[in-house]
Amino acid sequence: MESFARLLDALLYTRSRNAKLRLIADYLLATPDPDRGWALAALTGTLDLKAVQPSLLRALVAERVDPTLFALSYDFVGDMAETVSLLWPEPPGEKPPPPTLDEVVGQLSGLSRKDAPAVVAALLDRLDVQGRYALIKLATGAMRIGVSARLAKTGLAQGFGLDVEAVEEVWHGLSPPFDPLFAWASGAAPAPTAGDVPVFRPFMLASPLDDGETLDLSDHVAEWKWDGIRVQIVHAGGVTRLFSRTGDDISGSFPDVAQALARPLAIDGELLVRGAGQADAVAAAGSFNALQQRLGRKSPAAKLMTERPAFVRAYDLLSVDGEDVRALPWHARRERLEALIPQLDPDRFELSPVIAAASWDQLSALRDGARDAAIEGLMLKRRDAPYVAGRKVGLWFKWKREPHTADCVLMYAQRGHGKRSSLYSDFTFGCWAADGQLLPVGKAYFGFTDAELAMLDKWVRGHTTARFGPVREVEKSLVLEIAFDSIHASTRHKSGLAMRFPRISRIRTDKPAAEADTVAALLKLAT
Repeated sequence: MESFARLLDALLYTRSRNAKLRLIADYLLATPDPDRGWALAALTGTLDLKAVQPSLLRALVAERVDPTLFALSYDFVGDMAETVSLLWPEPPGEKPPPPTLDEVVGQLSGLSRKDAPAVVAALLDRLDVQGRYALIKLATGAMRIGVSARLAKTGLAQGFGLDVEAVEEVWHGLSPPFDPLFAWASGAAPAPTAGDVPVFRPFMLASPLDDGETLDLSDHVAEWKWDGIRVQIVHAGGVTRLFSRTGDDISGSFPDVAQALARPLAIDGELLVRGAGQADAVAAAGSFNALQQRLGRKSPAAKLMTERPAFVRAYDLLSVDGEDVRALPWHARRERLEALIPQLDPDRFELSPVIAAASWDQLSALRDGARDAAIEGLMLKRRDAPYVAGRKVGLWFKWKREPHTADCVLMYAQRGHGKRSSLYSDFTFGCWAADGQLLPVGKAYFGFTDAELAMLDKWVRGHTTARFGPVREVEKSLVLEIAFDSIHASTRHKSGLAMRFPRISRIRTDKPAAEADTVAALLKLAT
């Protein structure tokens, strides 16, 4: 557990991607099984303990630390794990040896709510500050150390001299602590195989098309870039799995789609939902906001599935009847996909159409005029391109439409995580309602430069009107120009709106807050 704690601490304060990869690789090479397997599970988000809630930590620390001191410390630090780990008092007498990571996972796995306080307190007593911080991060599942699952797998691959795409191919057939994976990595066993089970294949990604750049339409084909979530639906061995872009199994959230595929296939496409009563036309996809109502629900209600039926708009074919077709050129895969889709359930599968355009100017006009709720822009693909994992230059391009913008008023700010934990970097902003009330319409935590972030942080500290833990309410006087891809009506928000991918594009110190946009104006853009 001590070495895992040092790894988390080093990763938290390391900005360089290459340096993080070296840290992960060195740790996995030096750490024995099964600790390194549990560590890899934690870094990739596949370790689901659910043993400790913030309320439990608050209760435990309240028994040992003055509540006013804790409240002031938490307000200053802004991170529960860091605050508790620093304030936790050392137990009297001789401290027992620190637990191994395997021991921690064993004690926290399946822990009952009744036993949790005593077990967690005993573990915290055995650890130093770094160890306590790591334990809390591990137990709550809130790692937030600037490491993605892909980065962790890349660190593993680089450390052991593996191909990261080969790791991805077998990843979803394995489970923590990944004994077969490390046996293969260390040369003690052959590569694990998923066997006759549905496996995730790494997605092919697109590069942004630079402003002013054009492509030869005789060599490239254009498709709409749909505003849903990229998925891969795979059937093998009598089982169907629906994978998200990150490789997460989301079959449980969309059983209506998973149950509709019974043929051995692997299809790359966009997961969308229809509104009530919509037909299966290309333009009939509901908004991303509607799709979000189903994301994350492990067992969606029958009513919700009826009101928001999901379907896949197919982009590409990866395998058919056990044959891997990714090495074929796009036009050959497309021909097979076009012949295949009519054989599938039309309520659950559609073909993403190819866009006919006689010239680049005509294609540009089509892109600019596409304001359908389910369209983000265009995808352009080389007709002879194989399907290769990752972002390969010159094969696929994404050409997004210009974003909407709105002038909004900063309302709240919250400290960030990792390297931003000392700065206010998460900003909630609002627009004016008809009654003169300022209502929140979105939250952004990127889009600004380091210099602009420093300016915003300083402004927040100098214009705070109230504090709520790590959140500060500020004077309603600073206008931010917000760029966003789309905006949708939402009953979950007081303003009745939900923005898609909001980001700060400009700080409008020149504009009075009273002249910021209204909720009514944004409602006109809503879909």
